[in-house]
Amino acid sequence: MADIVLNVEVRESTGTGSARAARRAGLVPGVLYGGDKAPVAVTAVAKDFRKALHTGKLLGHLVTLKNGSETQSVIAKVIDTHPVTDEPTHFDLYRVDQHQQITIAVALHFANGEESPGLKRGGTLNVVWHEVQVSCHADEIPEEVVIDLTGLDIGASVHVSDLKLPKGVTAAMDGDVVVATVAAASAQMSADAAEDAAAEGGEA
Repeated sequence: MADIVLNVEVRESTGTGSARAARRAGLVPGVLYGGDKAPVAVTAVAKDFRKALHTGKLLGHLVTLKNGSETQSVIAKVIDTHPVTDEPTHFDLYRVDQHQQITIAVALHFANGEESPGLKRGGTLNVVWHEVQVSCHADEIPEEVVIDLTGLDIGASVHVSDLKLPKGVTAAMDGDVVVATVAAASAQMSADAAEDAAAEGGEA
């Protein structure tokens, strides 16, 4: 079930002027679309929307949308914010059924870096993808996908096929895609090169 309940009101007018007027009134304008219904312009109270956003369970999660006595399940697809204040300025909601199979981006979290021999030797973690596209039911979207760095040495790569996904969740990306690598730091590479040169000189 959805953890977030978002109360909205239908916005009668649309366009830039209407959106600005909504923001001046302490509201965040948005659009509800998807399914077999036409898009609907809506607004949410700004302080309530910010509260829901700060839980971390709004964007990319199943949300219960409430308009008066009517409720429906939606996914928050896009949330635009002001470039300076970081305040939410617009949102897009997508209608879904709770058990509908969807494809969505889920954040990646890297854990146990202290257990990586490569990182302990001064290597660096190069993150290629900060999120992964997965396919799952709308009510089974994982909070995040954890990548365990234990045992990874310099030169190691983590691929999509290496990800440990929850039951019922599958990757919607090619398994050969590289998610992250453990690379030697430039200082370590210089030290290794110097050692190699010294060794070669001693053999000559």
